[in-house]
Amino acid sequence: MKKIVIKWDYFAKDTIGKQLVRAIDSVGANISEGFGRFHYKENKNFCYYSRGSLYETKTWLTKARSRELITKEDFLFFDSEINKIGVKLNNYIKSIGKTTNDNK
Repeated sequence: MKKIVIKWDYFAKDTIGKQLVRAIDSVGANISEGFGRFHYKENKNFCYYSRGSLYETKTWLTKARSRELITKEDFLFFDSEINKIGVKLNNYIKSIGKTTNDNK
């Protein structure tokens, strides 16, 4: 994403670009922080923050597309990837705190 944003003019980078990059970076950072807390409730909570950042990313992508900062093809690609990540993240959230006995 950074390779795309870096090409934008100053105004686009400063308004949408920074927010877009921060939102997508926050997804992984929150998952890592939650996992590092070593308690399933905090882990789950940080995954909820991560999911929020994932959907914030969709909003910034939509704004970038509507202002013609990214191509339709790039938008569709990133939107599809975000949807796939969202499914995986939701499945991970559902699994947090379950023991092997819960999975039987």
